[in-house]
Amino acid sequence: MTYVANPQRYQNMEYRRCGHSGLKLPAVSLGLWHNFGAIDSLENARNILRLAFDSGITHFDLANNYGPPAGSAEETFGQIFKDDFKNYRDELIISTKAGWPMWEGPYGDLGSKKYLVASLDQSLKRMGLDYVDIFYHHRPDPETPLEETMSALDLIVRQGKALYVGISSYSATETEKAIAILKSLGTPCLIHQPKYSMFDRWVEGGLLDVLGDKGVGCIPFSPLAQGLLTNKYLKGIPKDSRAADHRGNGAMEEDQITPDKIARVSKLNELALQRGQNLAQMALSWILRDSRITSVLIGVSKPSQVTDSIGCLQNLSFTEAELKLINTILS
Repeated sequence: MTYVANPQRYQNMEYRRCGHSGLKLPAVSLGLWHNFGAIDSLENARNILRLAFDSGITHFDLANNYGPPAGSAEETFGQIFKDDFKNYRDELIISTKAGWPMWEGPYGDLGSKKYLVASLDQSLKRMGLDYVDIFYHHRPDPETPLEETMSALDLIVRQGKALYVGISSYSATETEKAIAILKSLGTPCLIHQPKYSMFDRWVEGGLLDVLGDKGVGCIPFSPLAQGLLTNKYLKGIPKDSRAADHRGNGAMEEDQITPDKIARVSKLNELALQRGQNLAQMALSWILRDSRITSVLIGVSKPSQVTDSIGCLQNLSFTEAELKLINTILS
């Protein structure tokens, strides 16, 4: 059956300007890190993507190594894009990244111009696209001069293979340098994608200030600490959970779910219920309350989690007492 998008899809989503650029992103974006690989259900992936777009999520975020196996999330997306979304290409923001190991030999990892250009060519082929909207360098490379990595991003934009470029997991100092180099080349840094959640607040140590000062967007990943900041693990580790799946590729493992963290999660859950939210919604709202945040990336394993996550937009404000309580619980 031919997919026809929901005609009301833009009515209930908030869109935020990305830094000082002309681009707006949905406040909630969909990441394809897990659950879209070759080992996963194609139809479930299709249903998630359809519901996301029907709900106003216009941004789908990938990387060359997403799967498993690496590359297969882009292949899955490419098949669904061809079947369902090709006619909606101009309504979509599609991003991908390179920076982690992808193939054997010295040219399939880190941040050389050789690797980044070759990797994006492979990604475009897997997804069946002429270009991506955003291309990221996925992580800092201590072995390659930053000027080479940034000039590769500049080249990719000039080649027409990406409209915008960004960086991921760079420190505040590295970010400031990367922004300056890209500006000098004439290709501004659009956005930074850091790991950020209630349990991982490193970006508050300077990165958010740099992004705000320089007019660069911010789109955190793992805002729910891979499911820990939900009610999923309050009574143990479910058999169908990510922690019990042992899928690797950076996914959470059982030993990360400690009694101390569950005790904190339980207290946070009580506060969320008092706010009229579930814990996942409060954790997303807590990040989105900051005006320097452009969008937040969610990862889901079933369509219902898309709808649930978007529910965070109904209450993005926090009282001083609530923020103080959250800090007390997390300290």
